[in-house]
Amino acid sequence: MDINKKTNNSNTKLSLYWKCQLIGWSAVSIYWAYTVYTRDNYGIFYTLLNYVLDISIGIFLTHMYRQFALKAKWSSLPIKKLLIRLVPTILLLAVLYVLLNNLKWYAYWTFIAGENKNLLQAIIYWDPILLTGLRLMSIWILAYHLYHYYQKEVVTAKENAQLSLIAKQAQLDNLSAQLNPHFLFNSLNSIKSLVIENPNVARRAIDLLSDLLRSSLYEKDKGLIFIKNELALVYDYIELEKMRFEERLQLKTNIDNELINYKIPTLSIQLLVENAIKHGIDLKVGGGVVFLKINKQDANICITVENPGVINTEKSAGLGLKNLKKRLDIQYKGKASFSLKEKVNDCVVAEIIIPLHIEDEKI
Repeated sequence: MDINKKTNNSNTKLSLYWKCQLIGWSAVSIYWAYTVYTRDNYGIFYTLLNYVLDISIGIFLTHMYRQFALKAKWSSLPIKKLLIRLVPTILLLAVLYVLLNNLKWYAYWTFIAGENKNLLQAIIYWDPILLTGLRLMSIWILAYHLYHYYQKEVVTAKENAQLSLIAKQAQLDNLSAQLNPHFLFNSLNSIKSLVIENPNVARRAIDLLSDLLRSSLYEKDKGLIFIKNELALVYDYIELEKMRFEERLQLKTNIDNELINYKIPTLSIQLLVENAIKHGIDLKVGGGVVFLKINKQDANICITVENPGVINTEKSAGLGLKNLKKRLDIQYKGKASFSLKEKVNDCVVAEIIIPLHIEDEKI
C-alpha cells in the first residue's frame, strides 16, 4: 500500500515537472521564434521548426542536469555546498546551450537556406547567446532547487508539527495520569472516616465515588469536558464531602447558563473546589461556604472558587495546582491563566481564565 502511494506521488511530481518544463520553455522560446520570423525571414514552417528545437534544447539540457542532480543528491546538500556546485554547472550548461544553438543555426543556413557558412565561425559566435544561456540556466536551476528546498521545509514543518502534537498529548496524558490518583487519594480519605461511624452513608459515598471515577475516566482521554458535565462531577464531589463535613460545608453557585456547553480542561473546577475544602473549610472549626462562579468576561470564560482561609506562603503549590497550570499552558498555548489570591476578611480566591472562542470548544 505504501509503495502504491509513493508511486502515485512520484507520478504526480513528474507530471508537474513536465508541465513546468513545457510551459516554461515554450514561453521563453516565443521571443526567438518572433525574431527569426521577422528578422531572418525563416517562414512559418521553419519558424515553427526552430521554435520546437529551441524548446527541445532547453528541456534537454535542464533535464540532463536534473537527472545528474538527483543521482548526486544535490537537493539534500546544505545551501553553501550546493551554491559552490551550481556556479560552474550553470557556466557549463550555458556553454552547451550556446554550442547547440550555434549548430542549429549552422544547420539551417547550410542545409536549408543553401548558404556557405563556416562551421568554426558559427560555433565561436557567442554574443549575445552566452548571456542568454547564463540567464536562462540560472533562473531554471535556482527555481528548481528553491522548489525542492521549499518542499523539504514543508515536510520538515509537518513532521515538527506532528512531533509537537505527540509531545503535547503525552504531556497532557502524563499530567492527567498524575491528577486522577491525587483525586482518588483525597476522596478515599473522606470515605475512610465514614466507614465506622456511619456504614450506610459510607456505602452511598462509595457509590458517589464510583460514579465520579467512571465519569472522569470516560472524559479523561478527551482532555476537555463540557462545563455542565464538570459541574455534575463537582456536585457529586460536594455531596460526597458533605457526608463528612455535614453542615460545616456549604456550596453556593452563580453559573451563566450560556456557558455550560463550552469545554474546559477535565477536573479543573473539581480540583479548585477540592483545594478550597482541603485548605480552607477543613481548617475552620465552623467550616464555611465555597462560592463557585462561572461567567463571561469580554472574550473569556472566568471561573472563580472562593473559600474562607489564608494562603500558606511557607508551602509551595500542591501537585494538583501545578499540573493545572501546566495543562492550561499546554492546552491553550499561553492564552489561559490561573491565579490564587488572598483577599481581605480571611478569604482565598482561585481563578481560571480561558479564551471563549477556541476550536472544538462548543457543541
